[in-house]
Amino acid sequence: MTPYAHKAQYYETDGMGIIHHSNYIRWFEEARVDLLEQLGIGYDIFEAKGYSSPVLGVTCDYHAMVRFAETVCIETRILSYTGVKLRIGYTVRDKQTGALRCTGETRHCFLRAADDRPVSLKRVWPEAHEIFAAALADNAQ
Repeated sequence: MTPYAHKAQYYETDGMGIIHHSNYIRWFEEARVDLLEQLGIGYDIFEAKGYSSPVLGVTCDYHAMVRFAETVCIETRILSYTGVKLRIGYTVRDKQTGALRCTGETRHCFLRAADDRPVSLKRVWPEAHEIFAAALADNAQ
């Protein structure tokens, strides 16, 4: 997978001139959307098929500051996948130096959008199940 690049914007900074911590969670979402698109099953496809994948939890560990106008690359990887739940890991690095800025993960489940009931992709959408299973296997190597 190609890492997602994000140029830090002025509005993302706080009173100390660094990127406010809440923005890293937004960057995770941007990178996750990009990952799903690269896998060929973007959120638009999920929604068109009648499914959603809400966030169940987020962790974020800050290692070094990002400042306005710096560009970071966000590497995403599937950490675990059960058919019903998904964990995605994120590593944020300075694009120019490769210095580690942040790590984190998000946890998700899969729901049928019509009634918000949990579903197993293996059962209801085997093609998506195979894509996630393959991505998980690729990360294990």
